[in-house]
Amino acid sequence: MLSETFLSQLQRIAPVRREEPLALHVTLRIGGPAEAYLQARGCRQLRQAAALAHQWEAPLFLLGAGSNLLVSDRGLRGLVVETWANRDAPLNLPSPGQPLCPEAMPVWAFAGTPLPRLARRAARAGLAGLEWAVGIPGTVAGGVVNNAGAHGGDMAGVVRSVLVATPAGERVLDPADLDFGYRQSVFRQEAPAAAAPGTILAVELALTRDAPEAIQARMAQYADYRRSTQPSQRSVGSIFKNPEGFAAGWLIEQTGLKGQRAGDAQISSKHANFIVNRGHATAAAVEELILLAQDAVRETFGLTLELEIQRVGEGS
Repeated sequence: MLSETFLSQLQRIAPVRREEPLALHVTLRIGGPAEAYLQARGCRQLRQAAALAHQWEAPLFLLGAGSNLLVSDRGLRGLVVETWANRDAPLNLPSPGQPLCPEAMPVWAFAGTPLPRLARRAARAGLAGLEWAVGIPGTVAGGVVNNAGAHGGDMAGVVRSVLVATPAGERVLDPADLDFGYRQSVFRQEAPAAAAPGTILAVELALTRDAPEAIQARMAQYADYRRSTQPSQRSVGSIFKNPEGFAAGWLIEQTGLKGQRAGDAQISSKHANFIVNRGHATAAAVEELILLAQDAVRETFGLTLELEIQRVGEGS
């Protein structure tokens, strides 16, 4: 249980909500309450909240758009800081028509900046490299944590450096420090002994020059493909990573589970690697379908489906 003194000090940074339902803040609309919840309206508030949590040794979880999270029905203990709240923070993109250097153009974005917004702004400025991100409903920081990607592109291909806050102060991580892999980074290590790399404050991206019309045409093509192949209901994106040489959705479909339901949770009838919330689904119901799909694919193909989403919360 968090100290009342700690919570009163947090209140000086930004309003703190007790037992805030996290279902309101994730794309799947599932999840129990956060013990304490704070919206960081900018980089300064994010830095201050992280420093105070470190000082009090309080559990700290950063929440972006919540588009890759399955939050347990029991919620999260400790402090949840929403960085999505700083989505309107300014970006240091050049103005349209402004001459650029021939080499990669450095662009800084705050942690909570939505990837689609950044991709569109970059396109208008004639900066390519983020077209793949136009349909990904996540933040820049979340993209780094999960090495988000689509259509052959990912964060590993564009990240130049990451500014993090640590108990010892701020530091800049280079690509070699980030340990990027398929939907993986140093920020998402499973080993308990892994040293926490810090709280992401901002990310520097290296983008390249191209005609805005050409960039926007590629983005429109990717957006159309996404709309035609993925469900429109509430979801958390792709549930499983694709095993080498296979598409997870195809494997699940071959087992006959497409459309399978557990309560209001359903393996999408449009794309079997999505589990959708038909109205009042619970995390327990989603977990039931996850295990069902994993067991069926293992029995049918001898393959293990690994989660792409992140489980968080009590009992996860």
